[in-house]
Amino acid sequence: MSDVSTKAADIKLVIFDVDGVLTNGGLFFGDSGEEYKMFNSKDGHGMKMLQDSGVHIAIITGRSSNVVTQRMINLGVEHVFQGVADKNIAYQELKAQLGINDSNIAYMGDDVIDLPVMTKVGLSMAVADAHSVVIENADWTSQYKGGHGAAREACEMIMQAQGTLAPMIKGYLS
Repeated sequence: MSDVSTKAADIKLVIFDVDGVLTNGGLFFGDSGEEYKMFNSKDGHGMKMLQDSGVHIAIITGRSSNVVTQRMINLGVEHVFQGVADKNIAYQELKAQLGINDSNIAYMGDDVIDLPVMTKVGLSMAVADAHSVVIENADWTSQYKGGHGAAREACEMIMQAQGTLAPMIKGYLS
């Protein structure tokens, strides 16, 4: 088992950044100031499968957006931290809330604002188009860009390491 697989086998919580990870990083604004984001449905289903396998999911994002609130409700993600300037504060709160250790947490980011949390968790992950320093500090990097399947690949990698992916896929075939 590789080092990444060993780390992934112990994960109980995966935290995702939003802009640049669950989206392509583009920010779209309407004339009246409303914000639009495009999410990948495959990423969303991967997150649902991971939750169904028993792993908690959270988001910590620097921006606040109603569309993110609605998407997380749709995916059943209960731990949503928006408008967070210091992601480490939200991270510590989440860790205490769930009573888990750093080694049981994975984080997927794309930019330097993610590094304070990424350097603490048991499994740090980056999207393919992340800032070079983020990739250098990640245990694992997706082959996909943010908003284009990176979160799905991360979810399936963790499920594979935990032995839950094959049974989950088998359920769709029966």
